[in-house]
Amino acid sequence: MMLADEVVVVSGVGAGLGARLAERAAAEGAKVVLAARSTEVIDREAEKITADGGAALAVPCDVREPEDVSRLVDAAVDRFGMITGLVNSAYGHPGFADLLDTPEKAIRRAMDIILFGALNMSRAVVPHMRAAGRGSIVNIGSMTTRKPMRGEGGYAAAKGALSAATRSLALELGEHGIRVNQAVMGWLDGPGVRFYLRMTAEQRGVTEQDVHDEIAARNPLGRIPPDEACAGAVLYLLSRHSSEVTGATLDVNGGEYMPS
Repeated sequence: MMLADEVVVVSGVGAGLGARLAERAAAEGAKVVLAARSTEVIDREAEKITADGGAALAVPCDVREPEDVSRLVDAAVDRFGMITGLVNSAYGHPGFADLLDTPEKAIRRAMDIILFGALNMSRAVVPHMRAAGRGSIVNIGSMTTRKPMRGEGGYAAAKGALSAATRSLALELGEHGIRVNQAVMGWLDGPGVRFYLRMTAEQRGVTEQDVHDEIAARNPLGRIPPDEACAGAVLYLLSRHSSEVTGATLDVNGGEYMPS
């Protein structure tokens, strides 16, 4: 299995990508630690993974709080003995407005979760990765940093900062056998997009399928990439199959954005 003998922490586990990541990592042999502020999803997913024969631990955690992060990492090491993988997927959205119209407080909150939360998590797990002699950190990016979208400026600014941090961490941690990469997601066919389809369809007086088809037509694969399939790209970056990959950005968007 791709992640046999790995212990992977996933932050920001919600009903969409985070849950699918945890499930698929466990199915590939990883021991998985699920973290989120709310316990509803992480408890349910941990129970599901365990029922399917996997190993999982759910720990409530606000990545903005170093004390929460420290408690999470201690619990992971107490249960599984080490940490070799981290997925920074916790995020906060500052609202859909032009950048200069977005309240500074909202942007700072997004930065606190997306950038500083990822740094808190990374700072806490790196000593354990060094002790294990290996490690892989995967930061979840957004296509809004590659292809700007109106109303996403504040979110893109926070994700752009995380992108820059990814490359710096890859440079700094490589000597310890720790790789740091970024998986940049586009549209994800999960709960968030389903809500967007309903909202947009109601506003425009069209069907949800009409809105779905417009989005899907933007990429060569002709579909909105599903959460579960996109999780596979993250698993690859966590695994030893990507042992020579660090400081990289992997676009996971069905081809809607193709860098030159």
